[in-house]
Amino acid sequence: MEWEVEGLQTVGILLVVCSSLKLMHFLGLIDLSVQDSVEDDFELSTVCHRPESMDKLQEQTKFTKKELQVLYRGFKNECPSGVVNEENFKTIYSQFFPQGDSSMYAHFLFEAFDTNKNGSVSFEDFVFGLSIILRGTINDRLNWAFNLYDLNKDGCITKEEMLDIMKSIYDMMGKYTYPTMQDDAPREHVESFFQKMDRNKDGVVTIEEFIESCKKDENIMQSMQLFDNVI
Repeated sequence: MEWEVEGLQTVGILLVVCSSLKLMHFLGLIDLSVQDSVEDDFELSTVCHRPESMDKLQEQTKFTKKELQVLYRGFKNECPSGVVNEENFKTIYSQFFPQGDSSMYAHFLFEAFDTNKNGSVSFEDFVFGLSIILRGTINDRLNWAFNLYDLNKDGCITKEEMLDIMKSIYDMMGKYTYPTMQDDAPREHVESFFQKMDRNKDGVVTIEEFIESCKKDENIMQSMQLFDNVI
């Protein structure tokens, strides 16, 4: 990956999708040949949280019954209680980027999946988010990405928020992975982001500006389409 200033938006959007794909791979979604009964996977005797019925989840997401089966088997293996808290999420996520510190980026991603803001991510939370990222419309996916970057959820992205995101990405990738990076590189990326996204130059990026700018960026659109048929 070349960390050019003009590639910031592509890097950010692609990392959202790739990070989720890595999590799916870790949870076992790469194997869809499982023939065991779906209902058996939903019959847990020692869980803190029971997922909703398979049929209901299938109606609420864009996954098939078999895909939900494999997703749940992987989720159950890593999270026997039926939910994952932030610390466990960070531990799982750190295995994807051993060369750096992924804790802050994992925190931001956990916040995006934790839609109920109760400090835990259930299986439903997990598949709802993945359904949007992998099967949602372009607007759905961009809205999800915007929500990730809008750290205080006030409806706009500030330079401070984007700088926190960029620093977390640099930390995650590791300073030894890209030795030519300078300390001020994250701030340069942020300035480029706002130059391109902040259409009315008011110092913040709204959801409308974000979506409009992303749709006009060919690299972003191509990167999102790469995963249309991932499952």
